[in-house]
Amino acid sequence: MKICVILEGCYPYVTGGVSTWMHQYIKAMPEHEFVIWAIGASSEDRGKFRYELPENVTEVHEVFLNDAMQEGFRKQRHSFTEEEMQALREMINCRRPDWETLFSIFQEQKISPGAFLASPDFLDILTKICTEEYPYTAFADLFHTVRSMIYPLLYLLQSEVPQADVYHAIATGYAGVLARLGGWKYHAPCMITEHGIYTREREEEIIRANWVQPTFKRFWVRFFYMLSAAAYDGAVMITSLFERAREMQIEMGASPQKCRYISNGIHYDRFCRIPPKADNGYVDIGAVLRIAPIKDVKTLLYAFSELKVRVPEARLWICGPEDDRDYSEECYELARQLGTKDIHFTGSINVLEWMEKFDFTILTSISEGQPLAVIESFAAGRPCVTTDVGSCKELLLGTSEDTLGRAGYCAPPMHREGLCEAMRKMCADPAERVQMGERAKKRVERYYRHEDMIKKYQETYDEVFRRWQELDFH
Repeated sequence: MKICVILEGCYPYVTGGVSTWMHQYIKAMPEHEFVIWAIGASSEDRGKFRYELPENVTEVHEVFLNDAMQEGFRKQRHSFTEEEMQALREMINCRRPDWETLFSIFQEQKISPGAFLASPDFLDILTKICTEEYPYTAFADLFHTVRSMIYPLLYLLQSEVPQADVYHAIATGYAGVLARLGGWKYHAPCMITEHGIYTREREEEIIRANWVQPTFKRFWVRFFYMLSAAAYDGAVMITSLFERAREMQIEMGASPQKCRYISNGIHYDRFCRIPPKADNGYVDIGAVLRIAPIKDVKTLLYAFSELKVRVPEARLWICGPEDDRDYSEECYELARQLGTKDIHFTGSINVLEWMEKFDFTILTSISEGQPLAVIESFAAGRPCVTTDVGSCKELLLGTSEDTLGRAGYCAPPMHREGLCEAMRKMCADPAERVQMGERAKKRVERYYRHEDMIKKYQETYDEVFRRWQELDFH
């Protein structure tokens, strides 16, 4: 089987998280051929892969959003049918366009995105939106907002589509739309796997963003909901990582019959033999993460600074690469300003080697799906402190069928007092910490093994083709 995986802003350019998951996923299915369709932000990253690609990756198609603006706004005469104009109006207004019609316009008819965005048709549509929805907003502001919003999408719609037997997007958003485009062009099924709920994550970012005018925040949120709806509607199957995520997908419009969850899995045997940490007089806390805003390293630094006053023997090890250089520099400067001893930034590490040095681990993200860092820590018998995001609380406490007991402590995101208190409790009782680590290891052994996860995805591909054939028959 030839599987095209579509990824945005991660593999093979970024390490950790979804990228690590994807790399291990491909390696675990040597019987299949994989095509990587990678969406990046900047063409400066072209070919700069952070992984040695597995042998069963036969093609890599790279497309970069900043290339969209290189095309320019050349003139191109074209008369759209009323059906095509309706699809274009719905797309520009971020509603529910007929995507197959849009695919035909930009794939088969080769209409230039730049030419369309400079056309009288686009201006007419935008004038109507401005009159009806933004009567007190400058037309120029709406024009530039919508053009910057729509141009990358149209650029992707007219890009070259790799041929495959199935299109598997590892998110909704742009990746989900491209999966649907691939399925349309080559009459093949597509499926979606979400590690986090993409649309909710973008919504949170837009609410906090300074680059979006307050007037247009609702419009931007609507844009990403439109992309997710396109992916959900076109997919034969939609997977998530845990039950609550599945429920959120359904709340956002995905058909319940399409949705299932498949938990993450790790190579348990690699971690389970890691011995307990030798007593060295310190309580060593490991934070295995990418240094990026979504990981909220700053709150971690504040919380540890308060912990150090109460637990002088505590040490913090922040282990992982810089994902955002500016944010990383801000974190280093904050650590200097706090003046707290025993905060160490290690850079990228071999997790298997470093896990032996930790008493427990911590994750302070403001958004997560089902973090591999927590599951790996558990497999090594290290309990965790986490924020209450994604499935973290479920990992720490178990599900209704998992009665093993507590494997760590949870605090609200961005709540440094709560995180400080959770770390203090973990530091205060070494015997309970060891017991939680034993429960954590058993939880991974039973529910989060990599081989079980791969088997479920292989079964899902079979189900996707069965359903696709039934749709074709009808």
